[in-house]
Amino acid sequence: MANASQPVIFGSVPGVQEGDVFPNREALRLAKVHRVGQAGIAGGAREGADSIVMSGGYPDDRDQGDVIYYTGHGGRENGVQVRDQSWSSPGNAGLVRTSAMRKPVRVVEGLDIRGGRRRRAMGGYRYRGLYRIADFWMTAGVEGFQVCQFELRKIVSEEVPIPPPAPAADAGAEQETEVERNVRRLVAAREEVARDWRVAYRVKEMYNDRCQICRERILVSLDDQAFSNCAHIKALGRPHDGPDRIENVLCLCPNCHVRFDRGVFLITDDFQVIDSLRREKVADLYRADEHEIAIEYVQAHRSRWPGRIG
Repeated sequence: MANASQPVIFGSVPGVQEGDVFPNREALRLAKVHRVGQAGIAGGAREGADSIVMSGGYPDDRDQGDVIYYTGHGGRENGVQVRDQSWSSPGNAGLVRTSAMRKPVRVVEGLDIRGGRRRRAMGGYRYRGLYRIADFWMTAGVEGFQVCQFELRKIVSEEVPIPPPAPAADAGAEQETEVERNVRRLVAAREEVARDWRVAYRVKEMYNDRCQICRERILVSLDDQAFSNCAHIKALGRPHDGPDRIENVLCLCPNCHVRFDRGVFLITDDFQVIDSLRREKVADLYRADEHEIAIEYVQAHRSRWPGRIG
């Protein structure tokens, strides 16, 4: 949450230049570059977030210089992701609000990151300049849990993005409520990935709801109705962009589905199912004659957990 004595400041901070280095978080706070002492995101749902710090705490972060894929906050304990993140977490909601307002974000980079699970910036912090939030989405992280991710792009010559039209002078709190409502709609649009229900129906029909890994068929009624999940091999949505096609879908029971989604079960090019934690084969993937599974999607799924199997 923002410090009451330091209100949100979008854009550049007077007296601070891109490339300036600060010895610690307290120096960042005093300079108003990053207004909070501990959190990586400064701001919340109502006011927006005006700055972030990259300090090596999330393995899904990718820094490409002018383009940064930044992981939101939440769900970590002792340096390990233990549960899914949420858009309702203050920092994540703050960045979504900033995106809706088309405001810039100050980006700070931790230097000389060291440590194991609890990583620290031993060389201070460098101000990287202003970035805009180009996109955001929810995806499965490398540690197996859903994480919020934001695509940040450098603003050339610190040109601030054009803000949305200003509300009418008499709109007051009612206008603020409408802005918040629009942010919620924006979030909902990112979370809901369009799926073709016919693909799921067809794959489940091929296997009569029998799991392709453990061969279990879960009965849920006395008249032989069964339950199964439709699992995409190459994940839908950003940044994976897997297709909603039969070649990219498996019929799995809920237990095998969660293990597959979190990289415990990986599939080799010859369709052996490997328990990547125990490093042992658990089954040959059951495949119906009419089910053509694309190897490229199997390889894309495996690539998210490199080194788990040979």
